[in-house]
Amino acid sequence: MKTYDFDEITDRKGTNCIKHDALKEHFGQEGLIPLWVADMDFRTPDFIIDALKQRLEHPVFGYTYPSEEYYNSIIRWNKELHDWDLRREWISFIPGIVRGIAFAVEKFTHEADKIIIQPPVYHPFHLVPEKMKRRVVYNPLRLTDGVYEMDFDHLDSIIDDKCKMLILSNPHNPAGIVWSKESLQKLAALCSANNLLVISDEIHSEMAYPPYKHHPFPTVSEAASACSITFAAPSKTFNIAGVVSSYAIIPENHLRKEFYDYLEARELNQGTIFSYTATTAAYTHGKEWRRQMLDYVMRNVDFVEAYLRRNIPQIKVYRPQASFLVWLDCRELGLNHRKLIALFTEQARLALNDGAMFGIEGNGYMRINVGCPRSTLGMALEQLKNAL
Repeated sequence: MKTYDFDEITDRKGTNCIKHDALKEHFGQEGLIPLWVADMDFRTPDFIIDALKQRLEHPVFGYTYPSEEYYNSIIRWNKELHDWDLRREWISFIPGIVRGIAFAVEKFTHEADKIIIQPPVYHPFHLVPEKMKRRVVYNPLRLTDGVYEMDFDHLDSIIDDKCKMLILSNPHNPAGIVWSKESLQKLAALCSANNLLVISDEIHSEMAYPPYKHHPFPTVSEAASACSITFAAPSKTFNIAGVVSSYAIIPENHLRKEFYDYLEARELNQGTIFSYTATTAAYTHGKEWRRQMLDYVMRNVDFVEAYLRRNIPQIKVYRPQASFLVWLDCRELGLNHRKLIALFTEQARLALNDGAMFGIEGNGYMRINVGCPRSTLGMALEQLKNAL
């Protein structure tokens, strides 16, 4: 069994990566420790690189199509991880999950229709519909005794005839929540009864930490299966965001035909040679790498939590149940929004995601990416302590 080295430092500067090379554009300055964009600083695993190299040895890169091996790798992976029995016809390549959301919004809603999201949540959930002239309706998560929950009473109260869609983050970003089966069943029943289409973004579904178990939305009930489109990808788990590798899963026949006809008419269901190659390699050979990576990242979460408890107890870690993104509650620092950003960026020289980008419910929070060598985290936390 191979042991992977997640402590290795890989210099990503000069590779046109957003996380390292676009600091000036997004933060107004360079030289910050980048802990923001949701990709990891670990090397893409060798079995993916080797598969891409092997394909590159063939000198022709003509038109391509997904092989049976590609579909079978997705089916086997979802069966093993989620005990989900997929059918080949349910699956289609899509050129990115945010793009997939935009396609669904365009296909199934009209201008001035309402789309529900549950902040604090991944910011494209509101940016995409708004830019497409849809009305975004908010059902904020409820924070009860330090635990985020869906507010079903409020959700029921805001649904009207103009509400056509709910975009679900499952697991939830930025809080890293693995939603319980019961919560998803309740959501499915409510959406089904009100003819709401659920778009379930499950890009972090492969990153649930033991003992938490991810529940793909369509698996929780017949109602959920009939009213939903699920988007997933190996990109977060295997650090291949630059190789577009997303796919859709739609069990319901009529919904699937409508959406896949829409994609096919625009050739949006056609991946690249490298998309299919990387996905197949990841899902065929990635079990052990995923296990070691999750173990390392989980210990990074422990490291951040312990360090802050000892040195900066005013910052509380909302411990994620999935993903390499950690939600930091900084409200006890007593800083207004501008001063909080200045503390992290100008004084501590760190590039984190501002919690407010996920909705007003994120004011006073920051999101840190711990998918990096522990030495990087240690240096970042020391700089934050010294700044304070």
